[in-house]
Amino acid sequence: MKTRRSIWLAMFLVAGVLLVFGANRGGGPKTQQERIDLLTSNLACPTCSGESVFESRAVAAEAIRSEVARQVAAGLRTDDEIMGYIEQRFGGQVLLVPRADGLDALVWALPVAVAVFSLFVLFSAFAKWRGNRPPSPSNDDELIVARALDERES
Repeated sequence: MKTRRSIWLAMFLVAGVLLVFGANRGGGPKTQQERIDLLTSNLACPTCSGESVFESRAVAAEAIRSEVARQVAAGLRTDDEIMGYIEQRFGGQVLLVPRADGLDALVWALPVAVAVFSLFVLFSAFAKWRGNRPPSPSNDDELIVARALDERES
């Protein structure tokens, strides 16, 4: 029983490490155009429904694309600062992907935590059901049943 808990604890720790690693991984784009494309694909078009700034051809989307391109070309701001600037100008609804910090990190971590917890509950329930088998009959029990069957037949 103790080894099972150790295994589950190890699984939780591995899941937590992977979440932290995935949230903080920095393998960004290499060229300016790739950087612009990545930023604009994470921004929602303020006048379109369900389209990113990268895909949309609306006037507002083109304005945002040109602003992002201008700031990337200037090289004075990081990607997070550019996203913050656009978010400040157009509001939080312009972000297609929630931020991975603060309260918004729950959007990413909570479903994973619920899935891991659900799997833990399922495996625990199955283990409990498997452990609740009726005890096997002893030799005395088998003798009693055999005698009863003999008496019944005679």
